[in-house]
Parts: sequence; C-alpha cells; structure tokens
Amino acid sequence: MTGDQAVSGAAVVVIGGGATGLSAGWWLARAGVDVLVLDSGIVGWGASGRNGGGCSHHFSPLFVEEQRLWPQMDDLLGYPTEFQPKRIRLAFDEHQLSLYGQAVRNAARQGFGSRLLDAQEARELVPLAGDDVVGGYFYDFGGHANPHRTVQAYAWALEDHGGRLMQHTSVLGFRRAADGRVTTVVSDRGEIGCDAVVIAAGPATGRLAAMLDLDVPMVPARAEMVVTEPLPLMPLGGVDGNGLYGRQTLRGNLAYGGGPHEWIEFGEGAGPPAATPLITHLAGRLARLFPRAAHARIIRSWAGIIENTPDGRPVIDKPAEPGNVVLATLSSIGFGLSPASGHAIAELVTTGACSFADISSFALSRFRLLEPDWAVIQGWREAQPAA
Repeated sequence: MTGDQAVSGAAVVVIGGGATGLSAGWWLARAGVDVLVLDSGIVGWGASGRNGGGCSHHFSPLFVEEQRLWPQMDDLLGYPTEFQPKRIRLAFDEHQLSLYGQAVRNAARQGFGSRLLDAQEARELVPLAGDDVVGGYFYDFGGHANPHRTVQAYAWALEDHGGRLMQHTSVLGFRRAADGRVTTVVSDRGEIGCDAVVIAAGPATGRLAAMLDLDVPMVPARAEMVVTEPLPLMPLGGVDGNGLYGRQTLRGNLAYGGGPHEWIEFGEGAGPPAATPLITHLAGRLARLFPRAAHARIIRSWAGIIENTPDGRPVIDKPAEPGNVVLATLSSIGFGLSPASGHAIAELVTTGACSFADISSFALSRFRLLEPDWAVIQGWREAQPAA
C-alpha cells in the first residue's frame, strides 16, 4: 500500500477507507481513473471490518446489483472474500414469522425466491437451534462474507488497477475555486489536488461535508459484536433471528451482533472502539437463538462505529453545489451493499448518474425539512437545557 511518500494530487480523491470508499475507489481504478483513497487510520478499522458480514439488503434499490455482484467478487477482485450464498431467518413466534414475510415479498417482486420452513425443517437446517423455534424462512438470495478479508481484497485490487491508498492521513479541510468546486484536499500530510472528491468517511462524513456547507444529518453509534469459540459447522453459516445478524465463520465461530446500540458523540470512537456491557445482552440473545451452543465461550468482542441517518436509509448523492463532490453514507449497512454502492458512486463521479438502479431515494434533499432537533425526537440524543 502507498507508503509515507508525498502525493501531490489525483483525479479523484476518496475520503474513507471502509468498504464503501474502497469499493468506489476500486470501481474507479478499474475504469482507468486516477484515484487516491485516504483513511485516517487503517483500512477497515471501523465498522467495515467489524460487522456481521451480511449481504442481503432486499429493501434497497441496490439489492439486485448487490445480488448480481457478490457471487462474482472473488473473481472480480482477485482475492478471497469468503462469500457464502443464501440465508435462513428463524422465528420464535407467529408474529415474527409474519413480519419476516416482508423480506420474502420484497425479494419476490425483484425475482428472488424463498421458502417457508416449519419447525422441524428449521431445526434440521440449523442444528444449534432449540425447540422454541416455530419455523422460519430459507432465502434463496443474500449470503455473507468475511469483512476483514473483503476489505483487504478491495484494497489490494484497488492497487492492482493502479489506484493509490494513503492510510493514517487525516483530512483537515478543502480549498475551493471561485465557482465553489473543490480543487484541493488539505490533509495532515500535505495538500492534494483533485478534480473530484468522494466523501465516504462513515461517522466523519457529516463533519467533513459541513466544511463544504453541506448538512448530512447523522448520529454515530457503537455497534457491538461477540465471537464464540469454534463449534461444529452448520449446513448453512448465515442464520439470523432474535434481532441478531451475523454468521458462522469457516472455522466454526459464531460472530453476531444486533441492537440496541450505544449512541455516542463523534470522536468518542477514536482508536480501537471499546466494548461495552451490551455484550452481556448480546450473549444472552445469542444463547436463545442457538441454545445448543449456549455452553460455548465468548472468546472476543469488538465494536464498530456506525453512522445512522434519521430514516435509516443511505445517502448517495452528488449535490449541485459544489458540483464535483459525491456524498456517501450507508447508514450502518455499508458492508453488504459495498459492491453495488461502490459501482453507483463511481458512476456518479464519472457520468453524474447511476445507470443500473434508481437511487433518487438516496438524495440528500429529502432532509431539507428535517427538524433541527430530530436526534432528540428520535431519542438518540438528550435535549440540552436552555441557556
């Protein structure tokens, strides 16, 4: 990866070395664009390398492209992602079973199949499940991958196509031309000239966008994951339920997370995000999801800092002003959508529009009438006392 040498400029500077930024950089590089990806730390050190690895976003306009690309990613990148297709979702009562049917209907409208599982079929497919499972769904779509391997694969593939990467590089500001367009990214390692900028910096996206007079509403949260010791492999490693998401690794570890999250102020997550008492809650819910694994020891836990927009949907947009900046915040679902979101971002940079999906619902303008105290209304922030 790019070392400590100074870099004077690039056609496109991507700020953020998570899955979204790296994917965008890779798509641009493979199209022959001179691209430089900056990260304030190590690539994938945030939530991109610290998540459940799910690739099943049936509610997104990028879903079809996500599903088209994931089975090809090892070949396209040239490095392993450990992608495994298909998912199972377990239900513990009839109400849950009914709610989970929405995923079936969403996927069916887009041409993807699934089937209902009765309790016996669910337990046969998920040997670690217990007797309180009433059934579930087998999704013939989606899947999961290894976040750590995938982020590394993006970085290596980016460089294989001539893209550059600078880690441990913090962005301090921007310089703009008279017409408002960004001409320079100012970093703690010097000024970097550019023709276009992509801001895909996770929880830092809002702060960086504000330097360009763009308001991207978001609140960061610490999302926890727990990992067990290795267990016998189940027929399918991707099993959700009980409000949890995650996977069984190829070694047999259960790696799972799921709300509630711990809302934080930006900056609290600097450095390796510390685990919180929420892991006890997670471990208990994991034991209910897989009671035949309740004896397994939790061998490690970690947290990734995720960004959340008011409506929980991504922002992928190229505002009219400054005109050469693309904003990308995936609102905590960046890893799974990264093959498709990176493709969309690259097209916004090069052509100004996404050719394969209608992403108009991701426009920043949808928040133009948002209440100033929206985060307090949501319960994500405490109201400040009057001065």
